[in-house]
Amino acid sequence: MSVYTTEIASDSISSDNPIHQRLLKAYVVAKDFVKGDVLEVGVGEGRGVEMLMPGCDTFTGIDKIDEVIQDLSGKYPQGIFKQMNIPPFDGLASNKYDSVISFQVIEHIKNDLGYLKEIHRVLKPGGKALITTPNIKKTLTRNPWHIREYTASELKRLCHKVFDQVEMKGIAGNEKVMEYYEMNKKSVEKIIRWDIFNLQYRLPAAVLRVPYDLLNRMNRNKLEGSKNDLVSSIDHSDYLFSDSAESSLDLFAVLTK
Repeated sequence: MSVYTTEIASDSISSDNPIHQRLLKAYVVAKDFVKGDVLEVGVGEGRGVEMLMPGCDTFTGIDKIDEVIQDLSGKYPQGIFKQMNIPPFDGLASNKYDSVISFQVIEHIKNDLGYLKEIHRVLKPGGKALITTPNIKKTLTRNPWHIREYTASELKRLCHKVFDQVEMKGIAGNEKVMEYYEMNKKSVEKIIRWDIFNLQYRLPAAVLRVPYDLLNRMNRNKLEGSKNDLVSSIDHSDYLFSDSAESSLDLFAVLTK
């Protein structure tokens, strides 16, 4: 069973490799932060579970899709996996977790402030939360799967409503990654030039999701076909943990309770 739309990425589809590696980088970075009792909010198909679990005392993952929770429970019996729609985090105790990670989730949450308050609630004093989300300054077109996206300063202000200590970092890319980004940008621009009535911003999100996924998949396949050596060669090491959030591809917030 797959929960992937093209706005996320699959590790088994070759044309998705640059996006998959970009998402994987957050987990590579997280290894230096997480410890003790760890909670992942929005665990999905478990992209980073195998990487992070050995460094944890306990690992708990929550997600809204019951099928992936069942799959992960079978694959990682040493972990705890729970289905829930968030926020709130029903059934999770306050001051429970040393670390909370939630990657590419906040942009899907209507009550983003409530989501951050729940992360704060379940963290132990001194605990850290790691949040990633796309940098809207690097977004190429409207994503109908997202309720909203943020600039670095917008996300920092939101997080400061809940957390006193907020560090804004980012996931950036080296020359190889940015070559792919520029190729993608030019290709997307060729597609959206036909949107002369700016329908991507005028139509309801639900109406746009199917054409968005179809065009996105077509575009990724086209990029792979035109430069397969670049698409296939990109690795998570080509993405960089950056102090310059504003210019990064993804925002990476480090929050301390």
